[in-house]
Amino acid sequence: MFTGIIEAVGEIVVCEPRSGDLRLRVKTFGLDLGSIGLGDSIATNGVCLTVIALPGDGYVADVSSETLANTTIGGWQAGTPVNLERALTPSSRLGGHLVSGHVDAVGEVLSRHPDARSERFRLRAPDSLAKYIAHKGSITVDGTSLTVNRVEGAEFELNIVPHTLENTVMGTYVPGSRVNLEVDLVARYLERLLLGDKAAEV
Repeated sequence: MFTGIIEAVGEIVVCEPRSGDLRLRVKTFGLDLGSIGLGDSIATNGVCLTVIALPGDGYVADVSSETLANTTIGGWQAGTPVNLERALTPSSRLGGHLVSGHVDAVGEVLSRHPDARSERFRLRAPDSLAKYIAHKGSITVDGTSLTVNRVEGAEFELNIVPHTLENTVMGTYVPGSRVNLEVDLVARYLERLLLGDKAAEV
């Protein structure tokens, strides 16, 4: 589990295709890896990846074909910047919201424009996610926990303050940018709970 509070921006160093899936090497720059061991999880642009090697300046992780099909990772290349967050510990502060690191779908940035010292972004989610996106609710975009400011169908707006622009990959977004989206876990479980006994039906 994660909080959606980005700890550092890293960079993809190697994307190595391997028999239908992918092996990544990520340079972590300011992310403290002192407590990270093999098998630990790091959210990489919102995707929970398992560390399989620690070469000293970052980590190596394998990406399955399932993950490639449902995230933006297939479009990454050497030099791509990525948001990084280590998994929660019992002593972690929950500054964002509970994030699983299991991306629901890929969305698209439609526009951005200045709003005082902030930037206002408009994004589009797949229609299947629209019901989970609520005004003033939480959504995770490339691993960043954000508050939805406005919703119109499957499109929603975010107001991003300077600190977030400077310390995440959001500063690089342009219209057409593809982003990983994870909706609020509570909305997911509430939907399932409301099905009652019908949840067991095929």
